[in-house]
Amino acid sequence: MFNRIIIWLESHQQSCFYKKYIGLECPGCGMQRSFIELLKGNLWDSLVLFPALIPTISLVVLLFAHLIFKFKNGAAILKYLFIFNTTIVVLSYIYKLLTH
Repeated sequence: MFNRIIIWLESHQQSCFYKKYIGLECPGCGMQRSFIELLKGNLWDSLVLFPALIPTISLVVLLFAHLIFKFKNGAAILKYLFIFNTTIVVLSYIYKLLTH
């Protein structure tokens, strides 16, 4: 059953609007492929494709947990995790632009 979901996700990936029409990858390029590799259990391949995926998932999970449980320092933790995540996205995008 799980393999069927992965196959379905692989066959229904959306193309990047920016890459298709402008010719440049966007900062989020690779996220879909990275997520599929993570589902397959390929952690390293997932990190290579989009290094910010795991922090992004952590951010979303913590956000929903904070909305439900109202953690004492939840807002501050979310703020710092957002800054960390944004930094990873920006640095990996700059690296991608310089190396590709």
